[in-house]
Amino acid sequence: MKYAKQTQDALDRLDQSLASLRDLIKRGDQRAALKYMEEGELKERFDELQNFITISSVNPLGARGTNQTGNY
Repeated sequence: MKYAKQTQDALDRLDQSLASLRDLIKRGDQRAALKYMEEGELKERFDELQNFITISSVNPLGARGTNQTGNY
């Protein structure tokens, strides 16, 4: 459950960052929008979410350090 909460929180932060990007674009501030995407908060949020995805696909251990067994 902790992984799901952390992932949802990261998605929520990414959503907020996308809303901020939308506002920059709407105001016509292209330079700030590009910097925001390439070096700023949006890039950080995307990297954070990518780390969660990478860890979940690379690490086969569950929350208690045991392998995910699925159905018996």
